[in-house]
Amino acid sequence: MLKYISSCLFLFFICVNAFAQQTKTEYAPASPDADPNRPGYEMLLEAKLTDKSKTIERGMVWRVFRERGDKEGKLPLVATAKGGTAAISLNAGTYLVHAAFGRAGAIKRIVLDSEGASESFILKAGGLELNAETGGKSIPEKDLRFSIYELAQNEEGQRKLIAQSVSANKIVQLNEGTYHVLSRYGGINATVRADLEVKAGTVTRAVMQHRGASISLRLVSRTGGDPIANTAWTVFTQDGDEVFSSRSIAPSLVLSEGSYEAVVQNGSNNFRRNFDVKPGKNILVEILLN
Repeated sequence: MLKYISSCLFLFFICVNAFAQQTKTEYAPASPDADPNRPGYEMLLEAKLTDKSKTIERGMVWRVFRERGDKEGKLPLVATAKGGTAAISLNAGTYLVHAAFGRAGAIKRIVLDSEGASESFILKAGGLELNAETGGKSIPEKDLRFSIYELAQNEEGQRKLIAQSVSANKIVQLNEGTYHVLSRYGGINATVRADLEVKAGTVTRAVMQHRGASISLRLVSRTGGDPIANTAWTVFTQDGDEVFSSRSIAPSLVLSEGSYEAVVQNGSNNFRRNFDVKPGKNILVEILLN
């Protein structure tokens, strides 16, 4: 579920951790493409999010490949550049140039001759910034992770993973389109999904709605007492499925909304308690020793 999705103008002065997107074509290790007997010509490269946007000034990764593969069928990588606009000197010839901005990218075939070459890449890209809450309360960023997938599914119902373990409030650059997003609250069963649209030149901000809470477990001799050591914990769903186990003296976990049973072993004795999880209601589950 989503509380809201909003878009704002994409600001290029925001610091961006740009991760170079790999092309699907394999390539050979980078090597100089200079022949001392042949003159070098300048290839000038720039990129924009849309045809009306300003030139991207930082965060770009440029890769230049020979058009023809080597004996193994790989495209030799002959030049790379990072930053914004790039000026690369190469011998005359035909090249494939890959422009990457975060996880957004584009490829062009460029012919370089004695007059040089100047190309502007229109990436048609935007940003996606994710967050989540539960029960109307913000979830600590340390407990949230997002995965971004392509919307389309293959014959087996699987989607291609684009970005994994994305932190909350981090802008991810993506090509324009609709993406399938998985939000994880904790590491057990509190997950939600949504399809989100990214528009070129904007940042889409989404707050996903979880129905889970943080649970703390304690074995005590009296209510509010100190936790007793030498414990082994197991948590089951109301259907009897095991979802958590720990030998910690006082474990904490995140669970999705529902009914559960906590079982704790202390020595040769087992103690049990049923409890309910409600969205945003963090609780302490104490089991009395007697």
